[in-house]
Amino acid sequence: MREITLGDAGSEARPIEGHPAERGSHPGAVNHPAALVDVGRRLRELRSRHRLSIRALAAKSGLNPNTLSLIENGKTSPSVATLQQVAVALRVPVTAFFETEADIHRVTCQRSGGRLSIPFANGLLEDLGAGIARRGIEPFVIVLEPMAGSGPTPIVHTGREFVYCLGGRLSYTIEDETYVLEPGDSLLFDAYLPHRWQNRGDCPSRSLLIFCPSDERDQPTERHFSGD
Repeated sequence: MREITLGDAGSEARPIEGHPAERGSHPGAVNHPAALVDVGRRLRELRSRHRLSIRALAAKSGLNPNTLSLIENGKTSPSVATLQQVAVALRVPVTAFFETEADIHRVTCQRSGGRLSIPFANGLLEDLGAGIARRGIEPFVIVLEPMAGSGPTPIVHTGREFVYCLGGRLSYTIEDETYVLEPGDSLLFDAYLPHRWQNRGDCPSRSLLIFCPSDERDQPTERHFSGD
């Protein structure tokens, strides 16, 4: 397997040299305007739209029917892992539980510190596309703790994937080649190529990640983060 570090535009790839990772700030606590959204009611709406009973959704998601009932009735707060299981079963992005039909607009402007942020194991996902219908593009800012990664199993999905390193040091392995991204470096590739990623530095990394699935039924977000 070959590893390269991206250099200036037009320059040849250079071997990796050990150096301290860029120091960046971690966003810390989760902060989002959707905190007051009734997730249980939203879950009921999505389940009804798919014409599924609680037992049918439980069977598809692998969750206990009583757990789903408690969530829908506001008796318990679901973990991100639980919402990811339900999202995969319903074939919707996990962010769908924090949106309502009234939230969907033709134009959406998000202010710094006011967007929907979802924690996952060893990282944080900031949804840049909340509030607008998702048709072929899913933009996020991803914060990864040191050495956090997607795991040993390569990811494959439809369309293309774009990543732009904002801070820290991030590696992407695509087929048999590993690209080490530093602030200002980017990658664009066909997402059917087996790929995986990892924060290779000793401080949190921050990157812009954009999925462009060619099939609306595909859920690249869940493929990347539900296994964490």
